[in-house]
Amino acid sequence: MAQFSIPAQPSRSILKIDTFLGVDYTNSPSNVDKRRTPGGENMIRDVPGKVRKCMGYETVRRFGARINGVHFRTGSEEYLVHAGTELYLVPEEGEPRLLRSGLADARSRAWQFAEKLCLIDGNEMLVFDGESVSPVSESAYTPLFSIARAPGGGGTQYEDLNLVQPAFTERFLGTAEATQYHLSFGGLDATPVRAQKLSSAGVWTDLAEGTDFTVDRESGVVTFVKAPGVSPVEGEDNVSITACRTVEGYAGRVGRCTAGALYGVNGAADRLFLTGDPELPNYDRYSGQNDPTYWPDTAYAVLGTQASAIVGYTIISGYLAAHKDGMEDGRNIILREGVLTDGKPAFPVVNTLQGEGAIAPHSFGYLCNEPLFLTRLGVYAVTPQDVTGEKYAQSRSFYVNERLTREERLEDAAAAVYRDMYWLCTGDAAYILDGLQYAAAKDAPYSSRQYECFYRANLPARVPFVKDGALWFGASDGRLCRFYTDPDSTVSYQDDGEAIRAVWDTPDLSGNLFYKKKTFRHFAARLASAVATGVRISAQKRGIWSVLKEDSTSARHFDWQYWDWQRFSWSNDETPHTLSVKVRVKKVDKARFRLENDALCEPFGLEELALEYVENGNYKG
Repeated sequence: MAQFSIPAQPSRSILKIDTFLGVDYTNSPSNVDKRRTPGGENMIRDVPGKVRKCMGYETVRRFGARINGVHFRTGSEEYLVHAGTELYLVPEEGEPRLLRSGLADARSRAWQFAEKLCLIDGNEMLVFDGESVSPVSESAYTPLFSIARAPGGGGTQYEDLNLVQPAFTERFLGTAEATQYHLSFGGLDATPVRAQKLSSAGVWTDLAEGTDFTVDRESGVVTFVKAPGVSPVEGEDNVSITACRTVEGYAGRVGRCTAGALYGVNGAADRLFLTGDPELPNYDRYSGQNDPTYWPDTAYAVLGTQASAIVGYTIISGYLAAHKDGMEDGRNIILREGVLTDGKPAFPVVNTLQGEGAIAPHSFGYLCNEPLFLTRLGVYAVTPQDVTGEKYAQSRSFYVNERLTREERLEDAAAAVYRDMYWLCTGDAAYILDGLQYAAAKDAPYSSRQYECFYRANLPARVPFVKDGALWFGASDGRLCRFYTDPDSTVSYQDDGEAIRAVWDTPDLSGNLFYKKKTFRHFAARLASAVATGVRISAQKRGIWSVLKEDSTSARHFDWQYWDWQRFSWSNDETPHTLSVKVRVKKVDKARFRLENDALCEPFGLEELALEYVENGNYKG
């Protein structure tokens, strides 16, 4: 009796993805981990392992020129906006008030000391007291240059000259007959000289120039009509003279700076360090303690060679790290500590670290207490272990470096840290490093970990900053914009009225054996439920994309708070929804699938994916 058997059916294989990490623009699509996307954009971490569409932004204010800086004073609801060459005081409500014109049309920085805000723009230092802004020279400290000085000279130097203003004071121990008092410097300015005499009551009284004394400004000699005499208080100076002597270029050594940090003795944040002077690129300077109006002319350091500029600073385990621009033969991070030497502050170098040089002064930020900065090779970090010399500066942005390092004008990139994420904005996009998700990358063996990354497209952020618990940015067209913060609101998913296109691609899926023919038969996605959401599912076959299914209803639910007849749903199920699609992607060696949502004001969240496919026969191309 003839017998026959049913031919064996090809076995079914299942691919499941239930964790979504971030983008991977560096590896080839066929080598990307299935949990990452080689071509996604405008998606971001929702909770660890799940992703959703990025929320958008709204314009809050408009200014007439590009935003160069936004600065805040603790305890004040008003803030400063540097737009073009003008500085405004902006209230929470109402119209901005113009404070000053003539600023440099370049990014500015600011630091607060007590009630005052000190601002630099690469042209001059300004001081804002809460009501008005003025050059630092108008309120700068006048140093007591020497004490116990004899009328003919000598004495003890007490303080250094102040770079940002020309005045200095000298105190003399007078004699019975001397009428000529010699200052330490000649070549005095035409500014009136102030002379004071200590009275028998211990009070300083003013004397008038031209009446009580004359001044030879060329030689720096003050001649009194009547000798001031000996001090009424034994051993205490009784003549005080304040004069002005402008040294060409002194003020510019502070005014031309563009970057800085707060640091001091034993790591205290009580002095302002500044750098960025293009004429002295490897110099930095520090202010008086708790006094940014006093810049001693000897309070500076020369770090490395002049061929390599200091770009910015980070604080590492109590040390001040100065980051250079990569021209120091690899030793681009210089560590200093703050100590007291003979009662005076000193900041000696304690170590130099090898690593990539920084390139963007506004890219420095702290993610999970780890200092990050931008280099030509991507975002790098220095960890506490580096202080001992056991490790080098390490890469942290491996997964986006292929795209990031090809951006134009990387030196203009600026960063802000918001909710465990480091946003590096390049002017038209943002590269986002996730502080809650990281992994070791086998392709970057010299780094202990790599942060998961996301990419935010079409983002005109020039000056990102955090205000009132939200991420903001200033744009080159003068807009001041605020990101939405409510992920459940449909209004949050727009960019000033424009739709956001959110995309998540799978890597190239090659099955169990890359050389076998595959037929993909079923695709399933679990989407986060929302009042209004939808998805377009596409497949790439032999390099060509084609739409498999569009669904705008399955994952919706009803909510009285967001009533919209055009997006109405009877469903009360707010749990994630599963969407199944029959597909016929046949006889391929690999395929890639895409989920996207580009609808205005629609959330889009991705929970899980699954694919069913069979392998049968060898692929012949």
